[in-house]
Formats: sequence, structure tokens, C-alpha cells
Amino acid sequence: MKGILTPLLILVTALGGFLLLNSAYTVSETQHAVITQFGQPVGGPIQKAGLHWKTPFIQAVHYFDKRILEWDGYPSEIPTKDKKFIWVDVTARWRISDPLKFLQTMRHEANAQSRLDDIIDGITRDHVTRYEAPEIVRTSNRILEVEAREEDISAEETFERTEVGRDAITRKILEQARKIVADYGIELVDVRIKRINYIESVQRRVFERMISERKRAAEKLRSEGQAFRMEIEGQKERELKRIYSEAYRTAQELKGKADAEATAIYASAYSKDPEFYTFLNTLESYREGLKGSRLVLSTDSDFLKYLKTIEKTA
Repeated sequence: MKGILTPLLILVTALGGFLLLNSAYTVSETQHAVITQFGQPVGGPIQKAGLHWKTPFIQAVHYFDKRILEWDGYPSEIPTKDKKFIWVDVTARWRISDPLKFLQTMRHEANAQSRLDDIIDGITRDHVTRYEAPEIVRTSNRILEVEAREEDISAEETFERTEVGRDAITRKILEQARKIVADYGIELVDVRIKRINYIESVQRRVFERMISERKRAAEKLRSEGQAFRMEIEGQKERELKRIYSEAYRTAQELKGKADAEATAIYASAYSKDPEFYTFLNTLESYREGLKGSRLVLSTDSDFLKYLKTIEKTA
């Protein structure tokens, strides 16, 4: 009898353990859970983390991530309102807000990602085609203000003004897509245009325009620099002339004072002995007048006055 009871006890214990394991399940902090019975949801979503119980074999547990999930679209070529083709790459962040509705509509995340592809790409294409390229590329007119201030030209002459901007457009995409995905138990957290590229032909024209604008700015800066250079050189010439004239005037004043002092000294010295002064001047004239020259003078010439005196003395 004991030999029969022991295997039976082991079998009952194993069966009870199996039933216990099949009845218990755990939900982590990062998960939602939904119980289904024969494929149909039973009760509401289980969001509290910990150990939970279900009817074994006939009930199944479906887990869904409650964290924010990532969605990345494929770059697509979209024409803008001004007939420019651009490559638009969009990214978004989403989470499962209603696990029960999500299970009934999407079943699993792969289907949700595919559905988001259709919804966000379609809305993005619809909004991009409503606006011209500058509206999609730029977020504000700040660059216009900088250009106008630095180059002293009106912003409208170089760039098209932005009335809406990329940030506002992405907000519109988010609002419209958020209303649609709510029917699938999904909350769309954010949508961003990750990257925008022009197609090759448009890109070439944009680069050419940028080059021409930079060349015009460079020419303007060069002309302004040339004007500044000429102004500085003119100031330099005027300053040099002023310095030279003041120096010349000062030199002439000093020279005049020196000549006046020298004349006064000579006059004071010669006035003491006029005869001696006359004698020195005559000797000086002999030295200068007779040097390498031949003169024919009468004997009564005043020029030979002192020579005659020397002969008489001799």
C-alpha cells in the first residue's frame, strides 16, 4: 500500500506545483499586463508591479512595455509648395497608454510600428506639401536679422521670410497624429524632423545661391574696408602735413630768433670799433674776390685802400 501511495503523492505534488506555476505570473515596473481567456480580454489592464494570479491553462498573460518607445521613419522625397523636392527624415517617441485597447487593435509592437509608419509619414507629407522650402528648413527669421544687421541690407533681398517655421509645423504634425493614434491605445509623446536634405539638383542651386550671396557680402566688406583704408590714409596725410607745418614754423621761429640774436651780437661787437669791422670785411672780400681771378683796378680805387696803406707802412 505504501509503495502505491508514494508515487501517487509525488504525482499529486508535481501536478499541484505545475498548476501553481501556471496560475502565478509577475509584472515588472516597466510593464503592463492584460489577461485574455480564449483570446478575449478579461478584466482591465494590470499595471501594478508584483505577483499576480490567473486561471491556469485557459487564461494567458500579454505583456506590454510601459516605457517611452522609439520610432524612426524612412527618409522620403517630398515636394514642397514651391516645387522643390527635399528629403525629410522624421523621428518620434511614443508609449502604450491603454494596454487593453492596444491589444485589441495592434496586438503587438511590430504592428504598432508599421501603423505609425503610415500615420506619421502620411501626415508629414501632407504638411510639407503645404509650405514652401524655407518654412520647412528654418525655424525663425533670426538669420535674416543677422544678415540685415551685418550687411546693412534688407532681409527680403537675400532670403524668403519664414511665417511659420519648422518647429510650428512639427507641432501641427504631432497634434494631428496624436489624435489618430489615440484610437489604438497609443500616446504620441513627440515628433521631430530629424534631418532635411535637398535633392542633388536643388542642392546645387542652393549652394550656388549661397556662394553668390557670400561673394556679394565679401565684396561689400572689401569696399567698406577700402573706404576705411582711404579715410585712414587721408587722416594720416593730413596729420603729417600738420606735423610738418608745425615743425617748419617752429624751426623758422627758432632760426629767426637765432639770427636776431646773432645780428645783435655782431652789431654790439662791431659798434665798439667800426674801423676794425670795415677792415675785416675788406680782408674777407680780398680773399673771396681775388681767389682765382684777375682784376684790373685804378690806383685810386677804394678796394685797394688797405693795400696802399700796407705799401706806405712798408
